Amino acid sequence: MKIAILSCFYPYRGGISQFNASLLGELGRDHTVRAFNFKRQYPDFLFPGKTQYVTPDDEAVPVESDSLLDTANPFSWENTARAIKAWQPDLLLMRYWMPYFAPSLGYVARRLKGSCKIVAVLDNVIPHEPHFFDRPLTQFFLGSCDGYVVMADSVAEDLLDLRPDARYILRQHPLYSHFGAAIPREEAEDALGLRHNMKNILFFGLIREYKGLDILLEAFRDLPDDYQLIVAGEPYGSFEPYQKIIDSIPGKDRIHLFLQYIKDSEVSRYFSASDVTVLPYRSATQSGISSVSYHFEVPMIVTAVGGLKSTIGDRGTGIAAASPTPGAIREEILRYFSDGDIRSRLVDNIRSEKTRLSWTRFAADLTDFTASL
Repeated sequence: MKIAILSCFYPYRGGISQFNASLLGELGRDHTVRAFNFKRQYPDFLFPGKTQYVTPDDEAVPVESDSLLDTANPFSWENTARAIKAWQPDLLLMRYWMPYFAPSLGYVARRLKGSCKIVAVLDNVIPHEPHFFDRPLTQFFLGSCDGYVVMADSVAEDLLDLRPDARYILRQHPLYSHFGAAIPREEAEDALGLRHNMKNILFFGLIREYKGLDILLEAFRDLPDDYQLIVAGEPYGSFEPYQKIIDSIPGKDRIHLFLQYIKDSEVSRYFSASDVTVLPYRSATQSGISSVSYHFEVPMIVTAVGGLKSTIGDRGTGIAAASPTPGAIREEILRYFSDGDIRSRLVDNIRSEKTRLSWTRFAADLTDFTASL
């Protein structure tokens, strides 16, 4: 089968680009696959981080692609559609994670309609930080597709709310495995400047309001002195509200901040140094961070929102707090560290899940689904 993937690839950085590269490589084992990339993903004024692109020290692996789609330039939409159509794919595969992309991706898909099957991998249907225009834009995009792949129950529910007749499959986010192996804990702690013989809690990934770092900071406030918090990720927006909370915590010297995009070669340090990853999200679908935590066999404490409870709490690879509140998070952190059997049980379950969540299986299920459309 000839498969065109239209989404972001190198030199764009971040979890979605990494996901696309892994899927491209796996599909390429049995099919002819071509990457069609963005020429411009977002105008700079719409991007809340420092840069959309890999930097020389990111050590990202280049991916060959055709950079054609400028999301802010409708003339490029037609050129992209023509280029993909001229290649004559059997399948056009797209990623969709926010309504901003609906006009450009929806246009291209509609121009390809009838010449190939069109499938979208949906990270979100309704974004974490919603706006009044989300539903009509998303409905426009969804109407251009033949089928959908979702990675959480909550996304499937949102999809069926907007498109009750949607044909879709639900497959959990595959594991990221390109970050290398874990390193000895003390070596990781030394690299990060952490104290030894502490209980290490990790918050990892982009810092956005819905991810609830403030909730975790408030939960940390009343933890005993042998607890240490690692915050690693780039803030999307001002960090000042979080810094005010940190400054008010008596044990703020036990909070270690690494406020930058974490390059691939350094990811293992953070997870190798940690006892548990905490995802104190206010809202969620699935989380790419959970896939990294699986890879390094670090259990998780999550909130029971979106797909986190079903994909982590119900699978026994982590603990789901009853609510996204400091008290509920603190309670589960204390419970986790109070009983060594909890960690060993969760790690055993993670090892079982690692086989199920392979890229090989995800790619095979996707192509089998495509054949059924």
